[in-house]
Amino acid sequence: MSIRHGLLALLERGPRYGSQLRTEFESRTGSTWPLNVGQVYTTLNRLERDGMVAQGGEDEAGHTLYAITDSGRAELRTWFEKPVDRTSPARDELAIKLAMAVGAPSVDIRDVIQSQRRHTVQAMQDYTRLKAQALLAVEGGGSLERDDVAWLLVLEQLIFQTEAEARWLDHCESRLIRLSATARSAPDAEAPAPAPAPAARSGARAARTRS
Repeated sequence: MSIRHGLLALLERGPRYGSQLRTEFESRTGSTWPLNVGQVYTTLNRLERDGMVAQGGEDEAGHTLYAITDSGRAELRTWFEKPVDRTSPARDELAIKLAMAVGAPSVDIRDVIQSQRRHTVQAMQDYTRLKAQALLAVEGGGSLERDDVAWLLVLEQLIFQTEAEARWLDHCESRLIRLSATARSAPDAEAPAPAPAPAARSGARAARTRS
C-alpha cells in the first residue's frame, strides 16, 4: 500500500496537518488499513525531503500544515496513470501457509483449508453487511458522500478478494483429493505383472514343443 501517494492525494485538496491526514485517510478507506501518527509524520518528512511537500505555516491551533508542491502533483499524476505492478506480487500469508503445510508431518492440510474457509466466508458476510450500510449512506447523499463512495469501492474490492479466496480454497481441496487418489493408484498401475505359476510355465513349454 502506498501511504505516500495516499497522503499526496489528500494534500492536493489543500494544506493539512499530520493527524488530520490520518483521520481523512482512514475515513476514505473505512479504516481498512489504519495508520498511526508516527507513520504519517515519517512519510511527510520523506516527502518533504524529496521536494514533494513543503511546510506551509500553522493553523489557528498551532498545527504545522503541509502543502503539496508541483513535484508532488507530478508524482501523484504519474501514480494515478501508471497501472499497479503485478509482476512482483506481495507475499500472501495464506498461500505461504498452504505451501508449507504440504507434506508437513504433523499437519492435516485439509483441516487448514477448512478452517480458513470458515473464516473467509465469515469475512465475506461481514463485508457484504458493511456494503449494504455504505450503499445506504451513498444513496442518502450525506455530507461525507465522497468518503462513502470511496469506502464502498474498497468494500467491493474486499468482497471480490474474499470470493476469489474461497474459490481458490475449494480448488486447493479438489486438487489435493485428485493428487491423493493418483498417488494411491500409482503403485498398482506400475507394478509388474505377476509371474505365471510353475504349472502354467510347463504347459506353455509343452505347447511350444508340440507346435
